[in-house]
Amino acid sequence: MNVKNTVPRLQKGDLVGVVALSSVVNHEKLGDALSFLDELGLHYIVGDTIHATHDYLAGSDEVRLADFHEMVKNPEVKAIFCVKGGYGSARIAEKIDYTLLEENPKIFWGFSDITYLHCAINEYANLVTFHGPMLMAANKMDELSKKMFVQLFSPIEIQYTESISPLTTIAGGVARGELIGGNLYRLVSTLGTKFEIQTEGKILLIEELAESIPNIDSMLQQLKQARKIEQLAGVVIGSFTQTEANETALHNLMKEYFGDLGIPVVAGFKIGHESTNVGIPLGVDAYLDAEEKVLKILPGVY
Repeated sequence: MNVKNTVPRLQKGDLVGVVALSSVVNHEKLGDALSFLDELGLHYIVGDTIHATHDYLAGSDEVRLADFHEMVKNPEVKAIFCVKGGYGSARIAEKIDYTLLEENPKIFWGFSDITYLHCAINEYANLVTFHGPMLMAANKMDELSKKMFVQLFSPIEIQYTESISPLTTIAGGVARGELIGGNLYRLVSTLGTKFEIQTEGKILLIEELAESIPNIDSMLQQLKQARKIEQLAGVVIGSFTQTEANETALHNLMKEYFGDLGIPVVAGFKIGHESTNVGIPLGVDAYLDAEEKVLKILPGVY
């Protein structure tokens, strides 16, 4: 396994950057994001993208790219938090200076559309990144979701069991491997690009919002035909919300694609578009046991 470089942890009073690398920000909700950073004991600077607009994007590609680079280059900024998803991060991925980021490692946090950048940064800057709730949703986060930000300050053992949410074993087994992934639609959109997700020997996290079963089927089929599924070591199925189908239909579909691979596959993790959105690091060594229904990420590996 290609071990990713870790990023320095935060301390109370550190300066962090707040950016929007995708869709336009609703300024009425910005206060929730900044108040949450206050709760964490962090100081912040707000990037130009927070108030920028370019059609449906938080500023032109040039503005969003420059905002990200400025946060990376600023030695005082210890973390970069994305406040909004939507669409747009893929448009700047090719022009990001990944060497600059690798030489100035810092926490990068977000999910949904930011999945594209997780793939890119994991691969080209060789850094651990963090898949977690957008700060704009701070007022909707439950206490567990807020608690997961502690991992940015000090090592914790992340152990996700049924004490958090009911879990369903789709396929049995045990696996250890690098944890990758995120939003299913964005993962599929990397295929055929230089940022194409690499799955060999890895544990894949997938989550999705407001996609029908046929659409989810189509995306999984594309991953299959791209030969990404057959290479996996395990699958963590996160939140599939507003799918217009019941849980049984979703699990049956997952069993069709992952059930005969001889790898552990577990569904029901509250990781994704819900009020409980458990933040986890990507690009780290993880352990998935489908018999005991547990996902473990040990302290010291990120």
